[in-house]
Amino acid sequence: MAMAAGGPNGGAKVVSLRLQYYCVFAAVGVAVIVLSLTFLSPSAMGAVRQNLGTVVAVTTNSSGGDGVARVVGGGEAVSAVAAAKPEPEKEKEKEKQKAGPPVVLFNFGDSNSDTGGVAAAGGIHIMPPEGRTYFRRPTGRLSDGRVIIDFICASLKTHELNPYLKAVGSDYSNGVNFAMAGSTVSHGVSPYSLNVQVDQFVYFKRRSLELIELGLKGPVNKEGFENALYMMDIGHNDVAGVMHTPSDQWDKKLRQIVGEIGDAMRILYDNGARKFWIHGTGALGCLPALVVQEKGGEHDAHGCLASHNRAAQAFNKKLSDLCDEVRLRLKDATVVYTDMFAIKYGFVANHTKYGIEWPLMVCCGNGGPPYNFMPGKYGCGDLCGPEEKVLSWDGVHFTDFGSGLAAKHAMSGEYSKPRVKLASLLNGSSKKPSSVS
Repeated sequence: MAMAAGGPNGGAKVVSLRLQYYCVFAAVGVAVIVLSLTFLSPSAMGAVRQNLGTVVAVTTNSSGGDGVARVVGGGEAVSAVAAAKPEPEKEKEKEKQKAGPPVVLFNFGDSNSDTGGVAAAGGIHIMPPEGRTYFRRPTGRLSDGRVIIDFICASLKTHELNPYLKAVGSDYSNGVNFAMAGSTVSHGVSPYSLNVQVDQFVYFKRRSLELIELGLKGPVNKEGFENALYMMDIGHNDVAGVMHTPSDQWDKKLRQIVGEIGDAMRILYDNGARKFWIHGTGALGCLPALVVQEKGGEHDAHGCLASHNRAAQAFNKKLSDLCDEVRLRLKDATVVYTDMFAIKYGFVANHTKYGIEWPLMVCCGNGGPPYNFMPGKYGCGDLCGPEEKVLSWDGVHFTDFGSGLAAKHAMSGEYSKPRVKLASLLNGSSKKPSSVS
């Protein structure tokens, strides 16, 4: 069923696995169509933009005791053991000082790094088997477990980033995840496009510092914002949209998309960002959903769609060049570009090296190998085992296994320009890290 009103869910939207992916794919499809209209009908784009929703952020504050010890009973003696017992708050403070400055991350992106934002924004209760392998429960991630940003957080010994719009149970002391499934770089195409996510960050920072100035507890202080790592993993939906426009306009459109990423980086820099970690797009032509749906297209030696991969590489080249320009212009900033195309295409081209039998197969799909994907049929009619080495979860997004592999390669610095390990950027200062050898 699609929705259950009342009952144990109290009116929350409960979406079956089959329907939830239909909705996500439909949203991406709409984004692709609107991107196409950007070229063909400016007036149509204006109509779409008039119907976009607004973002409402809910912030919560917590307060503790005053930490003052009081003696009751006048001249009563206090035992030596009680007197020697250290105050819990002081012990916590000592532990924090030993551990060094806290890790703070701010992530901007789409479904590849969404940790539950779109589910929180839409009030959608996504059903199993999503989240089955690691969290053992659905979390709003479009995966059977973790996404790349989760592995990055774990490597830095900090908890998972909470979505900006997740009002209940969030801890923003280590930063915020602004990524939302279906998001684009292009303005006005999706409700949570990159410029909106950056606006959300600016609001979050201003509000955090205001709370601290008022003597209240803010999630991140001034030092935290200054030393934070600002990550971007977005553009996949834009490139997919470009593929549905005339080929002679691809270069112009890709330049526009990358230009908007540059604008976002400038705004973040103006608001104190000094450490940027930018992901290029993956091998879009190797997504099982696209490979199966466009069997008539030109395929390369590994079964991937050549035209889609060429578009992804053209976008990445422009994005890498942008990072070079920003690095030269902003001398006090560290800008690292990571080639996710090389990483993810390598998993397909060298799949036996990673113990992968079917590199283009979907875990949650229908039909069995080699693709386990049937256009128009959603849900997990044929579900791979939790321990199987399968890259794609649903034909578009990675499994926990695939994300873990990608994160390990991305953090190594071997695919980055300059060759910098991600961990070296979080050293508690704004100084530029040295490159890996």
